[in-house]
Parts: sequence; structure tokens; C-alpha cells
Amino acid sequence: MRKYILNSSIIGAVIGGVSAVQATRKGPRDWRLILLWVSWAITVALAVGSVMQNDEDARELEES
Repeated sequence: MRKYILNSSIIGAVIGGVSAVQATRKGPRDWRLILLWVSWAITVALAVGSVMQNDEDARELEES
């Protein structure tokens, strides 16, 4: 679990989520808001995938 919490890409995605929440509260509700949340979801998915791939690579190196 620590590998996810301390990863810089996950931290960046969380900060992006905070800014998305602020934009949702203060900004207009139009199609750009939907794109903002879709892009945030893609960012989170890529960050988690990156951590998983790094962990898999590290485990392969340990086995070798």
C-alpha cells in the first residue's frame, strides 16, 4: 500500500482531483467540466497502472 501512497504520480493525481473539485464548485457547469473529470480519471488510471508495472518489474528483477 505504501508504494501507492508515496508514489509521485499518485500524489499528483490526488492534487489534480482537488483542483477538479474546486473547479466543479466554483466554475460553470458545461461540457468542459465533464472533460475535466474524464481527464482526471484517465490520469488516476495511468498513475495506478504505472505503479503496478513498476512493482511487477521490480519483482521480476528480484526473481532473476
